[in-house]
Amino acid sequence: MKVEKGIHNGVRVLSFSGEVDLHTAPEMKEAIYQTLEEGARDIILDLGGISFMDSSGLGVLVGTLKRVRSAGGSVCLICCRESVLKVLRLTGLDQVFTIYPSLEEYEPPAQAG
Repeated sequence: MKVEKGIHNGVRVLSFSGEVDLHTAPEMKEAIYQTLEEGARDIILDLGGISFMDSSGLGVLVGTLKRVRSAGGSVCLICCRESVLKVLRLTGLDQVFTIYPSLEEYEPPAQAG
């Protein structure tokens, strides 16, 4: 699995490519948690390059969501690959995460005021 870090409209972006399974999920988790420890509050997880994701990857996503929400932040997913979207739909995670088909269509969360 490959991880690239960037920023889009002031929000940290982690772009993943390859497969997320029992062997690579810890790498995904480490990259995300390192970004959070660096002070990111809101993050975008770009899964557009993920060709396969098993329950290990789903566990990383759920753990990330819990951690970020407890800190008052937000997580959204970028995903247009049907195989990954199908897994998100089957598990109901498509109802938990805000999912955009591309980074260009991402809309930042409304700030509480």
